[in-house]
Amino acid sequence: MTPDSNHLVVAYNQEQAFRLFIDGDGTGLMHIFSGLSEIRHDEHGDHLLVRMPSGDKRVYYKGGAKANSRGAITGMSLGSVVFCEINLLHMDMIQECFRRTFAAKMRYHLADLNPPAPNDPVISDVFDVQDTRWTHWDINDNPILTPERKKELHDTLIKNPYLYHRDWLGERVLPEGVIYAMFDMHENIKDAIVGEPIEMFFAGDAGQGDATTLSCNIVTQVPDGQGFKTYLNRVANYYHSGNETGQVKAMSEYARELKVFIDWCRKTFNLYYNHVLIDPAARSLREELRLVGIDAEKANNNSKDIKGSTKGIEVGIERMQSLIAERRFLLVNPPNGKYDHYHFIKEIGLYVRDDNGKPVDANNHAMDEARYSVNYFYRHYVGV
Repeated sequence: MTPDSNHLVVAYNQEQAFRLFIDGDGTGLMHIFSGLSEIRHDEHGDHLLVRMPSGDKRVYYKGGAKANSRGAITGMSLGSVVFCEINLLHMDMIQECFRRTFAAKMRYHLADLNPPAPNDPVISDVFDVQDTRWTHWDINDNPILTPERKKELHDTLIKNPYLYHRDWLGERVLPEGVIYAMFDMHENIKDAIVGEPIEMFFAGDAGQGDATTLSCNIVTQVPDGQGFKTYLNRVANYYHSGNETGQVKAMSEYARELKVFIDWCRKTFNLYYNHVLIDPAARSLREELRLVGIDAEKANNNSKDIKGSTKGIEVGIERMQSLIAERRFLLVNPPNGKYDHYHFIKEIGLYVRDDNGKPVDANNHAMDEARYSVNYFYRHYVGV
């Protein structure tokens, strides 16, 4: 039993830290110590207070994706740190966590991650520096997956070597087929909107087992000496997957929650929106949105687009690649970490092509929705 009193769980955001480790879908610390623990708050933040014979232990849970995340733990003295999906955390936060345990009586760190590329900074700057003991897990080690779900996943992943080695075998593989490899975690992510806002709109994709996702997008302009340069700022995202959470929702429920999200965006960014663009195939969601007072329109899904020899979805992909490479497509961290881009960042590292060069129909819900927003931006601000 550790003699240290304070401990930390850090994930992309606080919600993930709580869900993955404190709750753990009924298997986390609050359930292991049921009757001996309770959620509390003190000057260092939210934590699980665990009453032990050797004294009270506090397990804090915090988000660590932003550059300023480390400010939430500066001055704390920790006995141990658990990093959830460490490759998605900001390096400043990771290194600060190691510093916070310098004085620990029983210093301990535990990290899990979806295997990143072999040259990921978390490998060279963290694991190669620390005295790391690797433990290999694969999909069979996940106790929540039923045999039926494993077969379903296997049959999907086997179609793409990268996804099969990464998600089924749990290996670190170089994602050569990643479609948006030009996305940079520093250059394409900002803490504030770039430029002067001129329009706000929403774009979304829908599913019940598959994810339902809606992004809030703000178009801005910046003087560039010869006029103005326009930017597409993705400022907030609602995302829910029935398959991932085990909670399948009706489209009417999604519509009510999306209205709350849209109202939050209006109030937070103090802007009116012009359009809510939804996947043309999601007619039921568009109708349910109308019933709650949201006039939803069909998004351009590139089905009729032709640009030279490029057709269909590839036109939208090329547009998005160009905007990302030009650093005109930006993720902006929303206030208080609410409605953040966690799922977008996960998907963009997994969205790949198969051996025939076709985009794999997986890990693409936020990718499709982002492509719809890019199509709207191109039509109105780029003109091609």
